[in-house]
Parts: sequence; structure tokens; C-alpha cells
Amino acid sequence: MKKNLIVLSLFSLLTIFLLIRSCVVDNPEVDDSAVITTTVTKITEGSSYDIIFHDNGGDKYYINRGIERGLNLDNLNTAVLNKTVTLHLAKVFGGMATSEHISQLAVGDTIIFTEFD
Repeated sequence: MKKNLIVLSLFSLLTIFLLIRSCVVDNPEVDDSAVITTTVTKITEGSSYDIIFHDNGGDKYYINRGIERGLNLDNLNTAVLNKTVTLHLAKVFGGMATSEHISQLAVGDTIIFTEFD
């Protein structure tokens, strides 16, 4: 019985580790992202220096630590507010789900932000 409990505990820990790891966005690739087009209606600063983009459908997307990366809310408001943008959103869970993490933000042919190499 004790051996079964240990095996079950180890399996549970491994499962939790893999689940958490699959949610982390490291080195996003163009091929591993979902592309959407939306209109940005509001831009706010979130926790941990994130920049939150609100769209006309009530959805929210974020640039992780955007303030630390040198992005400026005033400049972003001028560049994207009330404009149609193209977002590349990172996929998680082995590509089975799309996160709200912005890997690339563009207005027309102008790339405002990218994590792609």
C-alpha cells in the first residue's frame, strides 16, 4: 500500500510539473502561434509590468513585462488605440490551446512588438 502511495504521489507531481511547464511561453515561434485580428479599445498596465490590450469584444491580451521591455503606454495608445491590429498569440498545452500572451503585435505592415527572432 505504501509503495502504491509513493508511485501515485510521484506520478501526480510529474503531472503537475508538466502541466505548469506547458503554460510557460519560452521562445515563441511564428508556427506555434494563433493569429487573430481585432480592434484595440483600451490599453492598461497590468501586474508585473504587463501591458494589457482590451478589444471591442471584451477580450484581453497581454505583453508580458512590456513596461520592462521599453514599451510606453502613451506611444502604444497613439500607435494602436482604436485601430485594427494583428496579434500572434502563443499556443500552450502542446499547441492544443491559445493563450492571451502576445508574441507579436502589428498594425498593418508595421510591427509594433515582436518576440520572434
